[in-house]
Amino acid sequence: MADEVSVLIVDDSALMRNLIGRMIEDTPGLVIAEKAMNGLFALQKIPRVNPDVIVLDLEMPEMNGIEFLKERQKQGIKIPVVILSSIARRGTEITMEALSLGASDFIQKPSGSESEDIHVVKDTLVSMLLGYGRSYRRSQGKKVLSPSEYQPKAGQTHVPDIFAHLGAPSTVAPAKPPAQIRKPGKTEIIAIGISTGGPDALRQVFSKLDGDLKTPIVVVQHMPPGFTSEFAKSLDRICPLDVKEAQDGDAVQSGRILIAQGNKHLEVEKKATGALVRLSDAPQVSGHRPSADVLFASVAMAYTNHALGVIMTGMGRDGAQQLGTIYKEGGMTLGQDEASAVVYGMPRVAHELGHVMEQVPLDKMAQRICEVAKAVR
Repeated sequence: MADEVSVLIVDDSALMRNLIGRMIEDTPGLVIAEKAMNGLFALQKIPRVNPDVIVLDLEMPEMNGIEFLKERQKQGIKIPVVILSSIARRGTEITMEALSLGASDFIQKPSGSESEDIHVVKDTLVSMLLGYGRSYRRSQGKKVLSPSEYQPKAGQTHVPDIFAHLGAPSTVAPAKPPAQIRKPGKTEIIAIGISTGGPDALRQVFSKLDGDLKTPIVVVQHMPPGFTSEFAKSLDRICPLDVKEAQDGDAVQSGRILIAQGNKHLEVEKKATGALVRLSDAPQVSGHRPSADVLFASVAMAYTNHALGVIMTGMGRDGAQQLGTIYKEGGMTLGQDEASAVVYGMPRVAHELGHVMEQVPLDKMAQRICEVAKAVR
């Protein structure tokens, strides 16, 4: 179907090209545009096949992934790129360099450069390809299929429930918002929960924050362990505020953004001497550690009506429930809107539960966060 999201697969392994290709062929809404064994061949094929999204390995001969991304920037190619690489496991700096060069997101190959376990990341991969590919098609004025227009692939009797992961368009009217215990007060903390599509979204938001924003920010971004330190450093380079990976006992202080560590829950605790963060290895909540639900619940308890909760792009429902606790306690809540979310999952569920006061497009999120945080109430 001409209106499906077309994918260019760039990997030097014939096995990986075939395995990734099979995932795409099995997914309604996706089609293979072409395959390339390195960045040079990919650049040659892009003008001819004009893909909607690129899945890119980093370790390749002749022109590797980093070199491809640099050339992509030089040529002004805007097609989104999802990194799928084994180097992501041991090369966090290279992965973050790829993101800084314009890659939208990354996924680790489960084990090694030629991993037959690649099916483990299928749901995440096809959701990213659909999310970024659909967003790019919209930006180019191309048709984007609605879920009802997707057709089963050969051998399928029905369309698999990929939209449970992608985040189907919201057809449910929001529930009645919860009653607030007290009126909103001055914002003393901002808590953000975000997942798939997050690295790109946070770069956009943090680069636009006001340099005089005094309200501390705490963030749960679903990310593998070992990546959040470099991720925080990459954000710190483009953000007017200080950004760092959270360490247990770090102070929650003015002008500072703390990013939760991969595989550690982050909670906020108030002491007589001030607020600090606590990290823990407690069991997963809502399928995640760190969990946005855990963060939001602790913020609601510590700050009641002096908190701003923000839920953004991501698969599933993490954060949606406890964003409502911030709302009930008298805090303010924002959710990313459907049109700008790569995966309208977490913000969709929060919206349908009635826990989002206002839906905001990504390009206005930084401005709205600053306005709400600085408002006198």
